[in-house]
Amino acid sequence: MNIDGKPYRTIWLADDGRAVEVIDQTRLPHVFSVRRLVTMTDVAEAIRTMVVRGAPLIGAAGAYGMAVAMADDPSDAMLARAYAALLETRPTAVNLRWALDALRALLLPLPPEQRRVAAYARAAAICDEDVEICRAIGGNGLPLIEQIAGRKRGGERVNALTHCNAGWLATVDWGTALAPIYRAHDAGIPIHVWVDETRPRNQGASLTAFELGRHGVPHTVIADNLGGHLMQHGMVDVCIVGTDRTTRNGDVCNKIGTYLKALAAHDNGVPFYVGLPWPTIDWTLSDGVRSIPIEQRDAREVSHISGRTACGTVETVALLPDDSAAANYGFDVTPARLVTALITERGVCPASEAGLLSLYPERRTRQSA
Repeated sequence: MNIDGKPYRTIWLADDGRAVEVIDQTRLPHVFSVRRLVTMTDVAEAIRTMVVRGAPLIGAAGAYGMAVAMADDPSDAMLARAYAALLETRPTAVNLRWALDALRALLLPLPPEQRRVAAYARAAAICDEDVEICRAIGGNGLPLIEQIAGRKRGGERVNALTHCNAGWLATVDWGTALAPIYRAHDAGIPIHVWVDETRPRNQGASLTAFELGRHGVPHTVIADNLGGHLMQHGMVDVCIVGTDRTTRNGDVCNKIGTYLKALAAHDNGVPFYVGLPWPTIDWTLSDGVRSIPIEQRDAREVSHISGRTACGTVETVALLPDDSAAANYGFDVTPARLVTALITERGVCPASEAGLLSLYPERRTRQSA
């Protein structure tokens, strides 16, 4: 992603080779700033407060959090403390647990004096791997958009609808759901994106719109409740969303409101695709609705909102009556029956156990063992 002509990833190692630097997503779209994370506690707080967010990026940040912890204290006690502290920051996204498990398994057998170098190297490798995974998701999803474009008359635009942010800002680079859209735009396919605002955190309005605009992709921000109307009137050709956790049977857990979009798409014959990297698949679960823990966040995210005033300052204002309670469930689960297909780095498959195993046959061996 280019910001004012300079290429950025969402997370990188600072010049001192120890601290980690990230784009502060809580200040977008009005302020682009970089935050420096020096300690494991800094990293944990950045994940918890959504300075960094999106399942793949959370995993990468967690890996670097373990590395920073080892730079401070490579003992077994710190390894255990860092793992526990980082794991509890965001319970829904499975990528975080995967990354922390990978770092712990790597570091635990090593003598303390070798842990720092090994941790930083593995964290960097996780970031590089995520970039290549997302690039491949884009390549595998591109033909789906090309097919839709081929059915259009006279070069009419393809209208895609997305929910939350599953683009470059949710990963290390490229994105999951937005990667095919970027590839289509770069290939010259006329594509336009309906961007759900995604209340209450407004990741669509603040993040997806920001990055699509910087890349030059035509887009329109819409209220979350408008999607069904657009589908009824033939104004949406395809829905593409990301996921924070996908069960082995193809159930998809994503930002709250995704389920309602899937229902509307199913009712109106609009294909509903989910872009996901392999670390997002939770092979231990077969029923997303009943088994995936759903994060409940601070009610203040519902009761208050931030925005830029006419004089250019960013301020937070209250939306609700003082005596009104607010609920804030962060995610919902879309059953596999509502998902047209899953777009992964290995290809496109049905949202089912058989479909996933066709792309990841090594999991069939592990399951039978």
